[in-house]
Amino acid sequence: MAQPQHKGRCLCGAVTLTATPNSHVFGACHCKMCQRWGGGPLLAIVCGANVVLDGEDDIAVFDSSEWAERGFCRQCGTHLFYRMKQELTYAIPIGVFDDIENWHFGEQIFIEDKPSCYSFADQTVMKTGKEVFG
Repeated sequence: MAQPQHKGRCLCGAVTLTATPNSHVFGACHCKMCQRWGGGPLLAIVCGANVVLDGEDDIAVFDSSEWAERGFCRQCGTHLFYRMKQELTYAIPIGVFDDIENWHFGEQIFIEDKPSCYSFADQTVMKTGKEVFG
């Protein structure tokens, strides 16, 4: 069954997006880069390449590693995506979307980097960075 499209936008509205998530299961990334980027874990949903961004002039991209880059709004700073370079796979922060009511928290990655000062109550799959990226 095909997933429906979802719309979203940055805080100021300069950038809008339409994306088709691979599923309605989102995850948390606890890697050190995501913690530094957003001040905590990145809660995101994988959308593959099924993302259309409008407002390209207001999108800045930071080349954060050999394999990925991170996009944000030049005007308000909203984090818009984490994108794998080779496959053009997007992970979109769930807060960017207008409606996430029927989504489910299902996975945590880079669990070895999660600080001990917080925990999520939901039972999820937990993977190390090595399990994710080999």
